[in-house]
Amino acid sequence: MADAPKEGRLTRFLDFTQLTDMASESVGGKILFATDDFFAPAENLIKSDSPCFKEREYTEFGKWMDGWETRRKRIPGHDWCVLRLGIQGVIRAFDVDVSYFTGDYAPRMSIQAANLEEEKLPEIPERGIRTGAAATPEEFEAIAELKSDDWSYLVPMTELKPGNPASGHNYFLVNSQQRWTHIRLNIFPDGGIARLRVLGTGQKDWTATDPKEHADLVAIAFGGVCVGFSSAKFGHPNNIIGVGGAKSMADGWETARRLDRPPILENDDNGILLVSGCEWAVFRLAHPGVITRIEIDTKYFKGNAPDSCKVDGCILTTQEEEDMIKQKWILPAHKWKPLLPVTKLSPNQSHLFDSLTLELQDVITHARLTIFPDGGVSRLRLRGFPSSICLLRPREKPMMKFSVGFKANP
Repeated sequence: MADAPKEGRLTRFLDFTQLTDMASESVGGKILFATDDFFAPAENLIKSDSPCFKEREYTEFGKWMDGWETRRKRIPGHDWCVLRLGIQGVIRAFDVDVSYFTGDYAPRMSIQAANLEEEKLPEIPERGIRTGAAATPEEFEAIAELKSDDWSYLVPMTELKPGNPASGHNYFLVNSQQRWTHIRLNIFPDGGIARLRVLGTGQKDWTATDPKEHADLVAIAFGGVCVGFSSAKFGHPNNIIGVGGAKSMADGWETARRLDRPPILENDDNGILLVSGCEWAVFRLAHPGVITRIEIDTKYFKGNAPDSCKVDGCILTTQEEEDMIKQKWILPAHKWKPLLPVTKLSPNQSHLFDSLTLELQDVITHARLTIFPDGGVSRLRLRGFPSSICLLRPREKPMMKFSVGFKANP
């Protein structure tokens, strides 16, 4: 195997709230191979929900467990699995969770990683239903082409701690700025792990971006992240910049009901509620750029969508962002550039808007979505051009109007 690297030091405080689980099934993570899945399949490792325990639940192979659990090994070697990250990018930490595996958890583990080109990958057999099974010779032969024995170590062989039965988290920081696409989890020699969280930020090769096509500059898969919000009672704002469409209300951002709403609600002449309060979320773009198209989707929020919203943008340095986080995002009003004025929203619909950006040189680094008075949003897409491309494009006439399009959700 490749030599394990020496332990490094993080030079900055690691804010876990700005990281996403890059391996989760909810963002497209996928198990490609596992040496053994006898008691429980490796697919459980990347479930988006927390592990649970069913005291009286058994399968034909033994105790039902919400994780990956291999049989008690009686042959030479150790167990391992390979997964493809749903979001490819920089890994900052791992959470190896052994919750509920009180007498069966893997005593030691290590983690390796690789950056592989998708078009050059060999064909890996589909796994199908795996409980009670071990890898076949054909599967070993296929996965051997990835040469995962030689992948870089991000975590050397380390003992795991069981913790409490319902909270067995083992956290490992990673000091690497490389981009990774695949992970190999080794357990020594066998046993169970409930969840593997690969915490980091997406990274896109912007040099390969087609200058004629819009890119979603806030997408979490490309490195966008929520850096501040007013309320997240029922869902974090990072959800709304997630991969693909929302799967339910739980896959969106939803606030608590504001208690300062008027006893009797009234509209203005444009049909927008007259309320003084609002909720907001601020996002750092994956790449500085110009926003030309905005999509706000309220799918699944049928009785709890916001009445209206607005979007603003600004330019901040890293230090200014850190200062704003400490100050709870009390930023002078003149710093924000309007991208979308206060606009009525409808429940369970995708809304498309043209940005109010006046010229292609209006680059921003951060965007703020404000909703009135409260409620839930399933997705936010901010499409435009990265700054390196925008500044090379010819000026166009300013677009003073904004157009609205509605796309009904089923």
